[in-house]
Amino acid sequence: MKRLVDLIISVFAFIFFIPLLFIVGILIKIEDRGPVIFKQNRGGIYQKHFEIYKFRTMVQNAENIGLKYKTEENDTRITKVGMFLRKYSIDELPQLINIIKGDMSVVGPRPALPVHTDNYNKYQLKRLQVKPGVTGLAQIKGRNNLSWDEKINWDIKYVEKHSIWLDIKIILKTVKIVFNKKNIYQK
Repeated sequence: MKRLVDLIISVFAFIFFIPLLFIVGILIKIEDRGPVIFKQNRGGIYQKHFEIYKFRTMVQNAENIGLKYKTEENDTRITKVGMFLRKYSIDELPQLINIIKGDMSVVGPRPALPVHTDNYNKYQLKRLQVKPGVTGLAQIKGRNNLSWDEKINWDIKYVEKHSIWLDIKIILKTVKIVFNKKNIYQK
């Protein structure tokens, strides 16, 4: 049932957002001639690695400059277009393709880098019993204002209690949070 709902939501959302996806791609190319899509390996369900898609919001090769994989609010590696995309979580839209492919779900724990997921302890591995999501319980409980351990705990609570009704609640709260633009960067 969850897979069917994921497919319906992601296909319709992708079709609905095609004009926006096209415009964002052009804006990224105009500002910085590099690739429009940022691809990165992430740890998915049962530690299976997959390639996540996002709109590129930083200068090329940003993961090898400055804070590496971490970002902060006034990070000079973030482009002007990228700042806007991050502010409204538009950079996450290409993950609709990940949902259609079956790598991700609309709701689930946010996918972490393999350097983390490959080294999870037994408790943390519970987080990988469901597909990673574009949004999740940790996002509505504090987003990037939570510590890593707090995110893990919320994600595991989701794994233990997930249902279609909880997913609907998380999606509705996510919309509210995105428009409030809260907790985009870690304090």
